[in-house]
Amino acid sequence: MAVVFPTAEWVAEFKKQIDEKPDYKEGGKGWREGVIVLIINAKPQVGIDADFNIYLDLHEGQCREARVCSDEEVGDHPFVIRGEYDRWKLVVLDQLEPVKAMMQGKLKLTGDLPTIVRNIDGAKTLVKCATYVETVFIDE
Repeated sequence: MAVVFPTAEWVAEFKKQIDEKPDYKEGGKGWREGVIVLIINAKPQVGIDADFNIYLDLHEGQCREARVCSDEEVGDHPFVIRGEYDRWKLVVLDQLEPVKAMMQGKLKLTGDLPTIVRNIDGAKTLVKCATYVETVFIDE
């Protein structure tokens, strides 16, 4: 069953794919840097009235928690990746590689880019898990 991106249901299904598929277990096993927050900037014209924040507690190939988080929680985490809805849509479709997008300024990172680059396999497999989610986009 397809789920709408971005919604809490989509985040739950994303976590399920991370947990069930072997991709991230292997690719992300080197990540020991803690929580990453992904922010989809508000875009009222497609129904995203406020920033949509996805909290991912990742550690050594496991997703310990994935959920929607409040704006107040965002500032407490060392890695925050922010971008426009259209960019995140391309990431979920595996048409935009997020680390490259951060280097090009298409996604904005608050945190240490070299740490992300050192964990490129984890980033790639995390995106792969997102592609496993049967997704309907909010603007379609």
